Amino acid sequence: MVVPELRAWRAARPRLARLARTARPRLQRAVGAVEERVTQVVRAAAGRVPRSAGSRNTRFTAVAATAGLALAAGVVTATGPWDSSGQRTAERDRAAALEHAGGTDHGRRSGTSRTSGTSDTSAGGPRPAPSAVPVLVGLGEGGNQVKSASDGHALAGVLGPLLADPALGARQSAAVVDVTTGERLYGRDADDALTPASTTKIATAVAALSALGADHRLTTRAALEPGTGEVILVGGGDPTLTAREDAHGWASLRTLADATAAALAKRGLHKVTLSYDTTLFDGPALHPIGVNDNLAPVSALMADEARTDGSSGGPAPRVGEPAADAARAFGRLLSAHGIGVSAPGPSKATGRAETLASVSSPPLSDLVERMLTNSDNDIAEALARQTAAATGGRADFAGGADAVAAQLRKLGLPLTGAAFHDGSGLDRDDRLTAGLLTALLLKAADPAHPELRPVLSGLPVAGFTGTLAGRYTSDGAAGVVRAKTGTLTGVNALAGTAVDRDGHLLAFAFLAEGTTSPDTAQSALDRTATALASCGCG
Repeated sequence: MVVPELRAWRAARPRLARLARTARPRLQRAVGAVEERVTQVVRAAAGRVPRSAGSRNTRFTAVAATAGLALAAGVVTATGPWDSSGQRTAERDRAAALEHAGGTDHGRRSGTSRTSGTSDTSAGGPRPAPSAVPVLVGLGEGGNQVKSASDGHALAGVLGPLLADPALGARQSAAVVDVTTGERLYGRDADDALTPASTTKIATAVAALSALGADHRLTTRAALEPGTGEVILVGGGDPTLTAREDAHGWASLRTLADATAAALAKRGLHKVTLSYDTTLFDGPALHPIGVNDNLAPVSALMADEARTDGSSGGPAPRVGEPAADAARAFGRLLSAHGIGVSAPGPSKATGRAETLASVSSPPLSDLVERMLTNSDNDIAEALARQTAAATGGRADFAGGADAVAAQLRKLGLPLTGAAFHDGSGLDRDDRLTAGLLTALLLKAADPAHPELRPVLSGLPVAGFTGTLAGRYTSDGAAGVVRAKTGTLTGVNALAGTAVDRDGHLLAFAFLAEGTTSPDTAQSALDRTATALASCGCG
């Protein structure tokens, strides 16, 4: 769905045009640096991957994905507009103009929430997106050879003093790697495990995508127990389920109620006992931090993340029992259709229960992008549990943490010193290294793992989207740095990608502990990332 140009966009156009002119040279150099390798990787992948419905993602190679991240900023800046979720409408439209479809579309649009009886190829399913290769070739200058940032000495001279800023507290850990070669260009205690805060979500995203696949959807259903008149709302662990009138493409509780009421009416049932089933998830619902506006009690059934203030992101008061609250909302929607319902209570659907209707989330790729862009804790904890459920583990905080670690271990990632206790990074006992964070980003850039592309495309864009929308607005890194933020009391972190002045694509991670002011520490990290993007250190 293309969003009409808004007044705010028109007002911002002059600044964005200036940013586009500033960023375009380095982005074009990045295109030239990767286009030859992109072509080689795509050809190689086409030769070794069997053609099947499940392998559509293979055409999105990692190099194409990561270079596309940098390109997206320049393309979107130049052409606009943004879509409603802050992702890449302009990038997608540009790609559509250059080539026919091929691959999987990770961009959410209106109508991507599936209802029962709707196939993947229907209007409600995901549409294939264009291949990334012609986007890169079409936007590049051509003729350039692959470049790698081979000299880290100059980089150390630039980053070392910035990371020594007292605003970054008593301990710092940092790593910078060349995405083209995988070579570490800079390290400062890069293998020391520090508290990662919300950069933990990068690990959660990689684990969930590797365990479930980018096309996986989370389904909420209404089931009828035969001969009992009991309708059970069965939670599928979808934290993006919404009861709002405009679902914006997410799974809709209203749509589910409409279809359920119609199915009941066909059966001549006009009065039912309403129950809800949350047994997909296990263990305590309350995070170890206790009641907190940053996270609802974790449940396999919730609507609008159990928010009580109508917000769609950020901290907010939450209801104490998300499943009961969602079931009550579902009951009110059924009542509006003339179905009499009881006050809902907990239950468990049997194997004989007949599904009356169901709604499914957009693909997991979209959920991962939303989680990373907005630093959504509710999605993060749900995806950790989904990873555990998919791999035979117990779907609670401990089981989710174990499942994330197990998936990363399967991928051959360096876990020495790492400790996971949740999926969101709210637990202060979590530990990650800067080396692991950059390894995660490199894994998402691995041609062998195209399913991990949303880890890169979901990173907030400096000066434009998500948790970086209000940062980097007055320096040259806007649109060039993409990074996941992390903030707890005394902890600040930043991990993502940047295109430097010479067109090198770099992955970086900066962790700081013992910070005394979140604002000054954040500014210090931003200056460091800006220096990385501005450096011609190769």
